[in-house]
Order: sequence, then C-alpha cells, then structure tokens
Amino acid sequence: MSTGGIIAIVVVVVIILIIAVIAGSYNGLVKLNERVNEAWSDITVQLKYRADLIPNVVETVKGYAKHEKETFQMVTEARSAVMGAKTVKQVAEAEKEMQGALGRIFAIAEAYPELKANENFKTLQTQLQDVEDKIQAARRFYNAGAKELNTKIMTFPTNLINNMVGHFKKRDYFEVEESEKAKIEKAPEVKF
Repeated sequence: MSTGGIIAIVVVVVIILIIAVIAGSYNGLVKLNERVNEAWSDITVQLKYRADLIPNVVETVKGYAKHEKETFQMVTEARSAVMGAKTVKQVAEAEKEMQGALGRIFAIAEAYPELKANENFKTLQTQLQDVEDKIQAARRFYNAGAKELNTKIMTFPTNLINNMVGHFKKRDYFEVEESEKAKIEKAPEVKF
C-alpha cells in the first residue's frame, strides 16, 4: 500500500472518530437535558398533588376554626403562587410562602383537640408528609441532573459542541435562602 493510501485511510479514520465524538457528545447533552426536564416535571407533579390536597386540609380545618379567615386566605394565596410559578427561583419563593402557610394551618389545629383527633385530618396530614418527602426527593434529583448538565456544558469537548449549536443552557439549581433552608429541608412538623 502506498503512503498516499495510508494517509487517506488515517484521515478517514480521524474524520470518523471526530464525527463519533461530536455525535456522542451531542447525544449525551440531549439525554442530560431531557433528564433535567423530567426531574423538573417530577417536581411540578408533586407540587400539583400537594396543591390538590391543600383545599381538603383547609376545608377540614375551617369546620373547626371558622374565625381564621386570614390564615385560610394566606394558604389559598400561597397555593396559587406555587401553581403559577414558572422558573426554579419563582417556585423556591412560592415554596417559602407555602411552608409558612401550612405551618399556620397546623398551628390552628393545635388549638382544637377534636380536630387533631379527626381521622380525615390525620389522613390529610399523613398524605402531606408523604408528598413533602417526595418533593424533597424530586428536588434532589433535579439538582443532581442540573449539576451534571451544567458541568457537561462547561467541559471539553461538549462545550465546543454546545457553542456550535447553542441549544443547551445552564440550569438553575433549586435553592432557597440560607435562612430558609432549615425550614424547607424538612416537612412541616405536626405535633399532637
């Protein structure tokens, strides 16, 4: 085989390798992007489920504490804010308000022993605790995916590919203010 033939084969192999690296890197970005989208969807599904539970909690408590209109209004507004939030930052802010509102509802329940003993109320509290745990897990999954995607977007060679296509954007982490982290990291505490 001549030198020209060997050079041609090497050039073809190098071109094929470059195409494979580009395709693999791009496909990796696509997969990570979709995983982060899925994780965000999981968060919104859990928030929707919790938002659907809230009216039941409010109605159960209303029967016992009719004079607590301000608290019920606060819960309703917080629920609307969570459902209307579009970005990670907006959801984090709305979550802060929701935690405070739920805390006030459960504080009202403390004042009414017959409410605390109500089976519907106990069931709703259990469901809320379960959904809070699922929301926490979904947030962690989202943040892990966002971290992996953000890292891949910034590292070689995928950063070159992303610069060429410009399709993939860094994702915000689901974070809250330092002062609120301790409150949000655990579900509302319910004492009997």
